[in-house]
Amino acid sequence: MIYVAQAFYSFLSVVGFSVLFNLPRRLIIAASLSGMIGWLLYFYFQSIQTTNFILPAFAGSIAVGLVGEILAAVKKHPATLFIIPGIIPFVPGYGIYYTMLHIVEKDFNSALTTGAESLFIAISIACGIVLATSFVRIIRPNLEKWLTKKAK
Repeated sequence: MIYVAQAFYSFLSVVGFSVLFNLPRRLIIAASLSGMIGWLLYFYFQSIQTTNFILPAFAGSIAVGLVGEILAAVKKHPATLFIIPGIIPFVPGYGIYYTMLHIVEKDFNSALTTGAESLFIAISIACGIVLATSFVRIIRPNLEKWLTKKAK
């Protein structure tokens, strides 16, 4: 039941950011599905891994990248329209906030710890998207042939 709630809330959060980013209306549902799939994978890895904070963000961003690239081929729109709103739930906003809070409170050891963690999460998100995009770029000609064959 918790996965249903997580799916619902992640879907709504991506809808909100899609509206904020002025995504075309016909693409909001697809972008939100991309973010929801990525978040569910993120949440799954986070629930089985309690110490590793990089792997869930990496796995979720790979899922968002793959789904976003496939949706780009299907919908004939740039992949960034599906990927950027889809990764919003992974962005370590809480870590960045607490890093700044620790700096203001002059607790530099805690600021360094939370800042490094946020930086590593951001790097893992970027690496996951690059990996997924590179993979789809390799298989995209075959994917487009399959899609045009299926459309006929």
